[in-house]
Amino acid sequence: MTTRRTRREALLALGAMAAAAGGLTGCATEEPVPVKWSTGTDRPKTKAPANAADCHHHIYDRRFPTAANATLKPGDALVADYRALQRRIGTTRNVIVQPSTYGIDNRLLMESLAAFGKNARGVAVVNTEVTDAELKQLHEAGVRGIRFNLAPPGTTTLDMVRPLAQRIAAMGWHVQVNAPAAALLEAKPTWSDLPCPVVFDHLARVLQPGKLDEATFAMVRDLVQRDRAWVKLSGFYLDSKFRSPTYADSVRVASIYAGEAPERVVWGSDWPHPTEQASKIIPDDALLFDLLAEAVPNEGMRTRVLVDNPARLYQFG
Repeated sequence: MTTRRTRREALLALGAMAAAAGGLTGCATEEPVPVKWSTGTDRPKTKAPANAADCHHHIYDRRFPTAANATLKPGDALVADYRALQRRIGTTRNVIVQPSTYGIDNRLLMESLAAFGKNARGVAVVNTEVTDAELKQLHEAGVRGIRFNLAPPGTTTLDMVRPLAQRIAAMGWHVQVNAPAAALLEAKPTWSDLPCPVVFDHLARVLQPGKLDEATFAMVRDLVQRDRAWVKLSGFYLDSKFRSPTYADSVRVASIYAGEAPERVVWGSDWPHPTEQASKIIPDDALLFDLLAEAVPNEGMRTRVLVDNPARLYQFG
Protein backbone atom coordinates (compact mmCIF):
# COMPACT_ATOMS: atom_id res chain seq x y z
CA MET A 1 0.00 0.00 0.00
CA THR A 2 2.85 2.37 0.85
CA THR A 3 4.57 1.71 -2.49
CA ARG A 4 1.37 2.29 -4.45
CA ARG A 5 0.76 5.59 -2.68
CA THR A 6 4.32 6.72 -3.32
CA ARG A 7 4.08 5.93 -7.03
CA ARG A 8 0.81 7.83 -7.27
CA GLU A 9 2.33 10.85 -5.56
CA ALA A 10 5.30 10.68 -7.91
CA LEU A 11 3.03 10.61 -10.95
CA LEU A 12 1.05 13.57 -9.66
CA ALA A 13 4.27 15.47 -9.08
CA LEU A 14 5.45 14.72 -12.63
CA GLY A 15 2.11 15.87 -13.99
CA ALA A 16 2.36 19.14 -12.11
CA MET A 17 5.89 19.70 -13.41
CA ALA A 18 4.77 19.03 -16.98
CA ALA A 19 1.86 21.45 -16.62
CA ALA A 20 4.16 24.12 -15.27
CA ALA A 21 6.60 23.59 -18.11
CA GLY A 22 3.75 23.73 -20.60
CA GLY A 23 2.62 27.04 -19.15
CA LEU A 24 6.09 28.46 -19.64
CA THR A 25 6.20 27.37 -23.27
CA GLY A 26 2.61 28.35 -24.04
CA CYS A 27 1.54 24.73 -24.64
CA ALA A 28 -0.69 24.24 -21.63
CA THR A 29 -4.41 24.80 -21.81
CA GLU A 30 -5.06 28.25 -20.37
CA GLU A 31 -8.10 29.37 -18.47
CA PRO A 32 -10.76 31.14 -20.58
CA VAL A 33 -10.87 34.92 -20.26
CA PRO A 34 -14.37 36.37 -20.73
CA VAL A 35 -14.31 40.03 -21.76
CA LYS A 36 -17.25 42.38 -21.99
CA TRP A 37 -18.03 43.39 -25.58
CA SER A 38 -15.83 40.64 -27.00
CA THR A 39 -16.88 37.31 -28.50
CA GLY A 40 -15.10 34.17 -27.33
CA THR A 41 -12.87 33.56 -24.33
CA ASP A 42 -9.77 31.94 -25.86
CA ARG A 43 -6.44 33.71 -25.95
CA PRO A 44 -4.83 34.49 -29.32
CA LYS A 45 -2.48 31.98 -30.90
CA THR A 46 -0.12 34.90 -31.51
CA LYS A 47 2.01 35.83 -28.50
CA ALA A 48 2.23 39.54 -27.77
CA PRO A 49 5.78 40.81 -27.21
CA ALA A 50 6.72 42.67 -24.05
CA ASN A 51 5.38 46.24 -24.01
CA ALA A 52 2.95 45.54 -26.86
CA ALA A 53 0.49 48.41 -27.34
CA ASP A 54 -3.14 48.49 -28.34
CA CYS A 55 -3.23 51.87 -30.05
CA HIS A 56 -6.97 52.30 -30.46
CA HIS A 57 -9.69 51.61 -27.93
CA HIS A 58 -12.41 53.57 -26.16
CA ILE A 59 -13.84 53.88 -22.66
CA TYR A 60 -17.55 54.52 -22.08
CA ASP A 61 -19.22 55.36 -18.79
CA ARG A 62 -22.83 56.45 -18.33
CA ARG A 63 -21.73 58.75 -15.50
CA PHE A 64 -20.66 61.21 -18.20
CA PRO A 65 -23.17 63.02 -20.44
CA THR A 66 -23.21 62.36 -24.17
CA ALA A 67 -22.73 65.16 -26.66
CA ALA A 68 -25.88 66.71 -28.10
CA ASN A 69 -25.07 65.54 -31.64
CA ALA A 70 -23.77 62.08 -30.70
CA THR A 71 -25.01 59.25 -32.90
CA LEU A 72 -23.12 56.38 -31.26
CA LYS A 73 -24.17 55.67 -27.66
CA PRO A 74 -22.65 52.30 -26.73
CA GLY A 75 -23.00 50.52 -23.42
CA ASP A 76 -20.57 51.02 -20.58
CA ALA A 77 -17.04 49.81 -21.27
CA LEU A 78 -14.99 50.61 -18.19
CA VAL A 79 -11.33 50.57 -17.27
CA ALA A 80 -11.78 47.26 -15.44
CA ASP A 81 -13.44 45.75 -18.52
CA TYR A 82 -10.54 46.78 -20.72
CA ARG A 83 -8.00 45.34 -18.30
CA ALA A 84 -9.69 41.97 -18.84
CA LEU A 85 -9.06 42.39 -22.57
CA GLN A 86 -5.40 43.10 -21.87
CA ARG A 87 -5.15 39.88 -19.87
CA ARG A 88 -6.73 38.00 -22.74
CA ILE A 89 -4.59 39.27 -25.63
CA GLY A 90 -1.39 40.05 -23.75
CA THR A 91 -0.92 43.77 -24.44
CA THR A 92 0.34 46.03 -21.64
CA ARG A 93 0.32 49.51 -23.18
CA ASN A 94 -2.82 51.21 -24.46
CA VAL A 95 -4.03 54.32 -26.24
CA ILE A 96 -7.49 55.56 -25.27
CA VAL A 97 -9.21 57.41 -28.09
CA GLN A 98 -11.86 59.97 -27.18
CA PRO A 99 -15.07 58.72 -28.85
CA SER A 100 -17.50 60.95 -30.70
CA THR A 101 -20.05 60.10 -27.98
CA TYR A 102 -18.57 62.70 -25.61
CA GLY A 103 -17.62 65.43 -28.08
CA ILE A 104 -14.99 67.77 -26.64
CA ASP A 105 -15.71 66.76 -23.03
CA ASN A 106 -12.46 64.91 -22.26
CA ARG A 107 -13.11 64.37 -18.55
CA LEU A 108 -13.65 60.61 -18.85
CA LEU A 109 -10.55 60.31 -21.02
CA MET A 110 -8.42 62.06 -18.40
CA GLU A 111 -9.92 60.06 -15.54
CA SER A 112 -9.22 56.82 -17.42
CA LEU A 113 -5.64 57.81 -18.22
CA ALA A 114 -5.03 58.44 -14.53
CA ALA A 115 -6.48 55.02 -13.67
CA PHE A 116 -4.27 53.19 -16.17
CA GLY A 117 -1.11 55.08 -15.26
CA LYS A 118 2.18 55.42 -17.11
CA ASN A 119 1.46 52.68 -19.67
CA ALA A 120 -1.48 54.60 -21.17
CA ARG A 121 -1.70 57.46 -23.64
CA GLY A 122 -4.69 59.32 -25.02
CA VAL A 123 -6.06 60.99 -28.12
CA ALA A 124 -8.42 63.84 -27.27
CA VAL A 125 -11.07 65.81 -29.16
CA VAL A 126 -10.85 69.60 -29.01
CA ASN A 127 -12.01 72.52 -31.12
CA THR A 128 -10.34 75.82 -31.91
CA GLU A 129 -11.61 77.36 -28.67
CA VAL A 130 -9.31 75.16 -26.58
CA THR A 131 -6.82 77.19 -24.53
CA ASP A 132 -3.10 76.62 -24.29
CA ALA A 133 -3.55 75.83 -20.60
CA GLU A 134 -6.07 73.11 -21.46
CA LEU A 135 -3.72 71.61 -24.04
CA LYS A 136 -0.95 71.57 -21.45
CA GLN A 137 -3.26 69.85 -18.96
CA LEU A 138 -4.14 67.20 -21.56
CA HIS A 139 -0.46 66.65 -22.33
CA GLU A 140 0.39 66.16 -18.67
CA ALA A 141 -2.44 63.61 -18.44
CA GLY A 142 -0.89 61.59 -21.27
CA VAL A 143 -2.62 62.90 -24.40
CA ARG A 144 -0.48 62.86 -27.55
CA GLY A 145 -2.92 63.63 -30.34
CA ILE A 146 -6.29 65.09 -31.34
CA ARG A 147 -8.97 63.27 -33.29
CA PHE A 148 -11.32 64.43 -36.03
CA ASN A 149 -14.47 62.51 -36.97
CA LEU A 150 -15.38 64.11 -40.29
CA ALA A 151 -18.16 62.03 -41.82
CA PRO A 152 -20.71 62.52 -40.56
CA PRO A 153 -19.34 65.78 -39.11
CA GLY A 154 -19.44 66.02 -35.36
CA THR A 155 -18.01 68.39 -32.81
CA THR A 156 -15.03 69.23 -35.02
CA THR A 157 -14.77 70.13 -38.70
CA LEU A 158 -12.18 69.99 -41.47
CA ASP A 159 -11.46 73.72 -41.29
CA MET A 160 -10.25 73.25 -37.71
CA VAL A 161 -7.55 70.73 -38.64
CA ARG A 162 -4.84 73.10 -39.85
CA PRO A 163 -5.04 75.77 -37.11
CA LEU A 164 -5.12 73.10 -34.40
CA ALA A 165 -2.27 71.17 -36.02
CA GLN A 166 -0.15 74.32 -35.89
CA ARG A 167 -0.79 74.61 -32.16
CA ILE A 168 -0.01 70.99 -31.25
CA ALA A 169 2.99 70.39 -33.51
CA ALA A 170 5.53 71.76 -31.01
CA MET A 171 4.16 69.35 -28.37
CA GLY A 172 5.01 66.34 -30.49
CA TRP A 173 1.35 65.51 -31.03
CA HIS A 174 -0.39 64.28 -34.15
CA VAL A 175 -3.74 64.69 -35.90
CA GLN A 176 -5.87 61.55 -36.09
CA VAL A 177 -8.74 61.32 -38.56
CA ASN A 178 -11.67 58.97 -39.03
CA ALA A 179 -13.70 59.37 -42.21
CA PRO A 180 -14.87 57.32 -45.20
CA ALA A 181 -12.56 57.07 -48.19
CA ALA A 182 -14.43 59.73 -50.18
CA ALA A 183 -14.12 62.34 -47.44
CA LEU A 184 -10.43 61.58 -46.94
CA LEU A 185 -9.74 61.99 -50.65
CA GLU A 186 -11.61 65.30 -50.85
CA ALA A 187 -9.41 66.64 -48.05
CA LYS A 188 -6.15 65.57 -49.72
CA PRO A 189 -4.62 69.11 -49.71
CA THR A 190 -5.04 69.25 -45.93
CA TRP A 191 -3.33 65.93 -45.19
CA SER A 192 -0.47 66.71 -47.59
CA ASP A 193 0.61 69.88 -45.85
CA LEU A 194 0.37 69.67 -42.07
CA PRO A 195 3.10 70.67 -39.59
CA CYS A 196 2.59 67.40 -37.69
CA PRO A 197 1.87 63.79 -38.68
CA VAL A 198 -1.61 62.64 -39.63
CA VAL A 199 -2.77 59.24 -38.40
CA PHE A 200 -5.49 57.53 -40.43
CA ASP A 201 -7.91 55.39 -38.43
CA HIS A 202 -8.98 51.90 -39.47
CA LEU A 203 -6.86 51.30 -42.60
CA ALA A 204 -7.97 54.75 -43.84
CA ARG A 205 -11.31 53.01 -44.54
CA VAL A 206 -10.12 51.85 -47.97
CA LEU A 207 -10.75 48.47 -49.53
CA GLN A 208 -10.35 47.22 -53.05
CA PRO A 209 -11.70 46.93 -55.67
CA GLY A 210 -13.27 50.30 -56.35
CA LYS A 211 -11.89 53.30 -58.23
CA LEU A 212 -12.58 55.76 -55.41
CA ASP A 213 -11.00 53.49 -52.84
CA GLU A 214 -8.01 52.94 -55.11
CA ALA A 215 -7.46 56.72 -55.35
CA THR A 216 -7.67 57.12 -51.58
CA PHE A 217 -5.44 54.10 -51.10
CA ALA A 218 -2.83 55.63 -53.42
CA MET A 219 -2.98 58.95 -51.56
CA VAL A 220 -2.52 57.37 -48.14
CA ARG A 221 0.29 55.08 -49.31
CA ASP A 222 2.12 58.05 -50.79
CA LEU A 223 1.80 60.05 -47.57
CA VAL A 224 2.96 57.11 -45.46
CA GLN A 225 5.96 56.39 -47.65
CA ARG A 226 6.97 60.07 -47.52
CA ASP A 227 6.83 59.97 -43.69
CA ARG A 228 3.89 62.36 -43.63
CA ALA A 229 1.34 59.93 -42.23
CA TRP A 230 0.68 56.82 -40.16
CA VAL A 231 -2.02 54.16 -40.50
CA LYS A 232 -3.78 52.19 -37.79
CA LEU A 233 -4.17 48.51 -38.63
CA SER A 234 -7.55 48.38 -36.91
CA GLY A 235 -11.25 48.01 -37.58
CA PHE A 236 -10.80 45.11 -40.00
CA TYR A 237 -14.55 44.44 -39.80
CA LEU A 238 -15.74 47.95 -40.59
CA ASP A 239 -15.72 47.84 -44.39
CA SER A 240 -14.83 44.22 -45.11
CA LYS A 241 -16.91 42.37 -47.69
CA PHE A 242 -15.59 38.99 -46.49
CA ARG A 243 -16.54 39.30 -42.82
CA SER A 244 -15.48 36.99 -40.01
CA PRO A 245 -13.38 34.98 -39.63
CA THR A 246 -11.10 36.00 -42.51
CA TYR A 247 -11.77 39.69 -43.25
CA ALA A 248 -9.52 38.81 -46.18
CA ASP A 249 -9.77 42.15 -48.01
CA SER A 250 -8.89 44.12 -44.87
CA VAL A 251 -5.97 41.82 -44.07
CA ARG A 252 -4.67 42.34 -47.62
CA VAL A 253 -4.84 46.13 -47.28
CA ALA A 254 -3.11 45.96 -43.90
CA SER A 255 -0.35 43.77 -45.31
CA ILE A 256 0.35 46.30 -48.07
CA TYR A 257 0.63 49.19 -45.63
CA ALA A 258 2.90 47.18 -43.33
CA GLY A 259 5.01 45.83 -46.17
CA GLU A 260 5.64 49.22 -47.75
CA ALA A 261 6.20 51.24 -44.55
CA PRO A 262 6.55 48.97 -41.50
CA GLU A 263 7.83 51.90 -39.44
CA ARG A 264 4.63 53.93 -39.96
CA VAL A 265 1.86 51.55 -38.86
CA VAL A 266 0.42 50.64 -35.46
CA TRP A 267 -2.25 48.15 -34.36
CA GLY A 268 -5.50 48.78 -32.48
CA SER A 269 -8.35 46.61 -31.19
CA ASP A 270 -11.14 49.20 -31.57
CA TRP A 271 -12.65 47.67 -28.40
CA PRO A 272 -15.49 47.83 -27.34
CA HIS A 273 -16.42 47.82 -31.04
CA PRO A 274 -19.04 50.59 -30.75
CA THR A 275 -20.15 50.40 -34.38
CA GLU A 276 -20.97 46.69 -34.02
CA GLN A 277 -22.92 46.76 -30.78
CA ALA A 278 -26.25 47.63 -32.41
CA SER A 279 -26.07 44.59 -34.70
CA LYS A 280 -25.04 42.39 -31.77
CA ILE A 281 -22.34 40.86 -33.98
CA ILE A 282 -19.43 41.56 -31.66
CA PRO A 283 -15.96 40.64 -32.99
CA ASP A 284 -13.62 38.11 -31.40
CA ASP A 285 -10.61 40.08 -30.15
CA ALA A 286 -8.34 37.04 -30.10
CA LEU A 287 -9.15 36.48 -33.77
CA LEU A 288 -8.47 40.13 -34.59
CA PHE A 289 -5.09 39.93 -32.88
CA ASP A 290 -4.23 36.77 -34.80
CA LEU A 291 -5.17 38.48 -38.06
CA LEU A 292 -2.37 40.95 -37.39
CA ALA A 293 0.00 37.98 -37.66
CA GLU A 294 -1.48 37.22 -41.08
CA ALA A 295 -0.97 40.80 -42.22
CA VAL A 296 2.48 41.02 -40.61
CA PRO A 297 3.82 37.43 -40.53
CA ASN A 298 7.40 38.37 -39.67
CA GLU A 299 7.83 38.35 -35.88
CA GLY A 300 10.48 41.06 -35.83
CA MET A 301 8.36 43.36 -37.98
CA ARG A 302 5.34 42.62 -35.80
CA THR A 303 7.32 43.69 -32.73
CA ARG A 304 8.04 46.94 -34.51
CA VAL A 305 4.32 47.44 -35.15
CA LEU A 306 3.29 46.57 -31.60
CA VAL A 307 6.16 48.01 -29.57
CA ASP A 308 8.63 50.28 -31.35
CA ASN A 309 6.25 52.31 -33.48
CA PRO A 310 3.79 53.06 -30.64
CA ALA A 311 6.68 54.06 -28.39
CA ARG A 312 7.73 56.63 -30.97
CA LEU A 313 4.31 57.93 -31.97
CA TYR A 314 2.86 58.13 -28.44
CA GLN A 315 6.07 58.88 -26.53
CA PHE A 316 5.98 55.82 -24.31
CA GLY A 317 8.86 55.91 -21.87
